[in-house]
Amino acid sequence: MILPITLYGDPVLRRVAGNIDLNYPGLVDLIENMFESMYNAEGVGLAAPQVGLPIRVFVVDLSPLAKDEPTLAGFRKAFINAKIVERSGEEELMEEGCLSIPGIHEEVYRKNYIRIQYLDLTGAAHDEEYTGYTARVLQHEYDHLDGVMFTDHCSPLRKRLLKRRLTEISKGITSATYRVKIPKI
Repeated sequence: MILPITLYGDPVLRRVAGNIDLNYPGLVDLIENMFESMYNAEGVGLAAPQVGLPIRVFVVDLSPLAKDEPTLAGFRKAFINAKIVERSGEEELMEEGCLSIPGIHEEVYRKNYIRIQYLDLTGAAHDEEYTGYTARVLQHEYDHLDGVMFTDHCSPLRKRLLKRRLTEISKGITSATYRVKIPKI
């Protein structure tokens, strides 16, 4: 089932999400619905707060990028109760966008190495290291669990320049090609 993507301005996007246990009602269906919603919106990642749920779950599928980066073949994962335990390496500047902020893309700096711990749907614990684009995507989705949007990483000047457009999005004035949930402000 395709879930609506919560737009910028909804308070759920600014809340720190809570951990869950693997008995969370409908968890398997939720994760599959999140993947389906992400594919429908042509994204590579989606966090539970982006579908209105303040829980520490996000999904990522980087396999469509395997043509350019073969190591990404089959990279389709759900991250439950994720915790980034290390960010290091060089700060890299790259353009990012977000399904909750349609039509806005900005260059932001992120570390090029992370170590992340999480559970998968079977309950298995993982402790993994990622670099480059994968590290960037995981940091972007992880930020959603802490109530952080990619625009928060922009310079003060860029934030001022984006303010009007972000206000419009929060009022539903946007041209998203996928189902959205307009914030009740």
